[in-house]
Amino acid sequence: MRHRCVAAAWIAAALWAALVQANTSASAQTYPDRSVRIIIAFPAGGTIDTLGRIVAQKLSEAWGQSVFVENRPGASGNIGAAAAAQALPDGYTLHLGGQVLAVNVTLAPMKGLDPVRDFEPIMWIATAQDVMMVPPNSPFRSVKELVDYAKAHPGDLNYASLGIGSSGHLATTLFSDLAGIKVQHVPYTSYSQAVTDMISGRISLWITTLGGAIGNIQGGKMRALAVSGRARAAQLPDVPTFNELGIGFVDESSWYALFAPRGTPKEIIAKINGDMARLLTLPDMRGREATLGYRFIGGSPDQLDAMFRHEIAKWAEVAKSASLR
Repeated sequence: MRHRCVAAAWIAAALWAALVQANTSASAQTYPDRSVRIIIAFPAGGTIDTLGRIVAQKLSEAWGQSVFVENRPGASGNIGAAAAAQALPDGYTLHLGGQVLAVNVTLAPMKGLDPVRDFEPIMWIATAQDVMMVPPNSPFRSVKELVDYAKAHPGDLNYASLGIGSSGHLATTLFSDLAGIKVQHVPYTSYSQAVTDMISGRISLWITTLGGAIGNIQGGKMRALAVSGRARAAQLPDVPTFNELGIGFVDESSWYALFAPRGTPKEIIAKINGDMARLLTLPDMRGREATLGYRFIGGSPDQLDAMFRHEIAKWAEVAKSASLR
């Protein structure tokens, strides 16, 4: 009797697993059949928001369904990340995250949120060059002039960012440590307000991603002093790299990747990954890549997972050796 009960339970479990698998396969085949939201943990107007809206537009065109961006800023990116992680794992909520996801594990952990545990990796979408800017009326015409002044007047200069753990905060912290200077951090919750204060001269310098700043630089509203990366930016051929100036700020520090809540069916993850891989090769996307200063990456979910774990370890080490708090 006991053996019959065990056998019946095993058969029921097997049937249930088969039913779940069948439903998952069916949902993956029809996915998406309604709107999809992409949560971004920063305010509208920045580089990650710009990229998110481009991705949303292209996926919407490919799928024939509305794909929209929902901005959920706050707590250095943790508010938006938590909202995405807690969403139903059905493929209809995605998260476009950046290096702040990796940084917050060490710098600003949030109770109940573990990005490695709580997210399914989909694709490493892109990196972006950073640019150091000063106001148009700034007396500094070069990085050397700015560094010399900052060394002679510690703490006199300030810099903008979109919050602790944002690309601007991390990039400026690394630059300050490499250059041996001290500058005051002014975090903003509004990208437009940071731009306004920078243009007016209330902010001394700003290191941010090139894509969000190129219009103001080319319009003469901000002055670029240097860019990150191994080569000069195509949009700013006269602006040197940090590497050329002898500052070991070589690689792009800003990256963007697509995640889904843990438990999202693998078939849906694979579909999104495959569709994104095709979209990144489209001619108009390549044009935007060059214009906005992105470098599209692509690759598999496993490749994103490996990169993400490496970034967590890297920023944990940086937090120990640099002045990150």
